[in-house]
Amino acid sequence: MITAIKDAVKARWPALRLRSILIGVLLFTAFMPGFGAIFLRVYENVLVRQTEAELIAQGAAYDAAFGLAWPAPAAPPPDDEEGDDDAPAHYFTPDALSIDLNTMPILPQRPPPVDGPGQPDPQALAAAKAIAPLIAETRRSTLANALVLDSQGIVLSAGPLQGKSYAFLPEVRSAMEGRSQSVLRRRGDYVPRYAFEVLSRASAIRVHYARPIKIGERTVGVLLLSRSPRALFRGVYDDLGKIALAIGVIFIIILGLAGLLSRAISRPIELLTQASAHVGRGGSEVPPTPATATVEIRALFDNFRRMAAQIDLRSRYLRDFAAAMSHEFKTPLTGIRGALELLDEHGDSMSPQERHHFIANAEGDAARLSRLVARLLELARADMATGGDVVPTEVDGAVRRIADALRDPDFAVELRYETPLPAVRVPAAVLEAVLATLIENSGQAGARTMVISAQREQDFLVLVLADDGPGVAVADRERLFEPFFTTRRSEGGTGLGLPIARSLLAGSGSTIEFVDGGKGACFHLRLRLHAGGAPQA
Repeated sequence: MITAIKDAVKARWPALRLRSILIGVLLFTAFMPGFGAIFLRVYENVLVRQTEAELIAQGAAYDAAFGLAWPAPAAPPPDDEEGDDDAPAHYFTPDALSIDLNTMPILPQRPPPVDGPGQPDPQALAAAKAIAPLIAETRRSTLANALVLDSQGIVLSAGPLQGKSYAFLPEVRSAMEGRSQSVLRRRGDYVPRYAFEVLSRASAIRVHYARPIKIGERTVGVLLLSRSPRALFRGVYDDLGKIALAIGVIFIIILGLAGLLSRAISRPIELLTQASAHVGRGGSEVPPTPATATVEIRALFDNFRRMAAQIDLRSRYLRDFAAAMSHEFKTPLTGIRGALELLDEHGDSMSPQERHHFIANAEGDAARLSRLVARLLELARADMATGGDVVPTEVDGAVRRIADALRDPDFAVELRYETPLPAVRVPAAVLEAVLATLIENSGQAGARTMVISAQREQDFLVLVLADDGPGVAVADRERLFEPFFTTRRSEGGTGLGLPIARSLLAGSGSTIEFVDGGKGACFHLRLRLHAGGAPQA
């Protein structure tokens, strides 16, 4: 079920620009307070509860006045002349607010009273007449309607309702039993006066509060107060100018923030998108990092710029490599084709020596092609090699094995370093292959002796291989590690030995470089030390 819903949403999800999402999020955040005020009734509930609190305060004042006007008042409570905050807790009995606009039901409009069951209490009637001027004068300011009932629910206030009974109302019955109660009822005279007032729940209601009047512990009457709360949209219209100014300021701030976020996030990402398309078409230029970009996007620009440079370098390398390989393959293939054409056209008229000569040339070219293919496979494997988990390699043992394997009466390998040497993270097979390539190259170049020494530089062990041969011409030193570059092409050299050695070492985080050591050729192998590698005996 959940998967089906996700698939349906994905199928209908529109393509949105990042700038639109940013503006939408900011607008939603700005409208959240208004959303909460209208739909969650946060502010409106505060207004209704404030009305309830005012009715409770008026009821307390009327209750005190009624008690003072009672013909036979009970003993008053002890005076708190100094306003002692440590008075007994039972002395203060404030009514708690109970109205919640979101959960409390709204009752119908208060119905008219019915005929009373008998005559009103004369003592209560006398006290009600005594406080009638206070209620009338207070109503002028508070607009709150107030009725005084006796203990049977009969109306004591002067007017057409006097002698009628409200004892059937639930709030009045609760007060007759000694408990205050607040309820919400609909307004019978409600007429909408403001636009969108239909969204307000407090506009069409009236708060009713019933409070018991007690003399001592006996309930002698009920105060029934009611008032319409201040509606939300009336407050909105009263402060329309301020609200409009606030909305304008908020909108301007949102536009400013959206522009700032666009320049910091959206615009740099668009530039990266254009740059990636440009690199995909073969370009290598990456636009400069925008000054307003965030730290993360700045790092992304730097990484993308390095990636583009590496892609461009790799592309140029592949182009050059393909051109060189085409040239290297073309020469022996041309020789083989020429020999085959001569043998096909003039084979019958050739002497055995001539046929043997052309066949030998073709075989030599075929052997060169075989060597080239084998070397190319080695180079591919070396380029794809990674360090992985490499066991510590004993350098001295690898050097001695190669020196013994390539021992020659006309070529000597001298070891001039103190043992033990630290372990390196280059595989033993790789190290032996690189050493064999360098030693064989020296012997083939005409050197008589090669000296191998070692020194430690921070996290590397540097093996120095120097021979006494003719060395490398200055013009050729820059091209030593180029694929297919060789000065012994006529002797069968492929020009792939040093590039393969470099690639093999790069897979283990090590390097090889040619160093001008004066007479002869000199190479430095910078071998990365094994982590925690102890010296090898």
